[in-house]
Amino acid sequence: QVQLVASGGGLVRPGGSLKLSCTASGTVFAINYVGWFRQAPGKERELVGNSYADGLINYAESAKGRFTISRDNAKNTVYLQINSLKPDDTGVYICNADIRDYRDDIRNYWGKGTLVTVSS
Repeated sequence: QVQLVASGGGLVRPGGSLKLSCTASGTVFAINYVGWFRQAPGKERELVGNSYADGLINYAESAKGRFTISRDNAKNTVYLQINSLKPDDTGVYICNADIRDYRDDIRNYWGKGTLVTVSS
């Protein structure tokens, strides 16, 4: 079985930074695709950015410049670095991934989110 967990959230002052992690564990052979989403209070879930196995990375317009996605394939982890945090960045950050297991099956998983609160 595969588990997907986002971590690294917390309470941060405006202007601060956080590095979130999305880690897959279990019978993981490779992570093909990861999407980072944000669920702000009272708002719909929105895509922040995504990362493909071939190295392609895309960002939502609102995320360009302050958000950076990176990978550590050896750790089956995809990171989301957020700089110059603003109160509007507050929300639960959730990752979604297409994961290939050792049977060569590819399935889509939603991970448990991590809460980011930006407040002074």
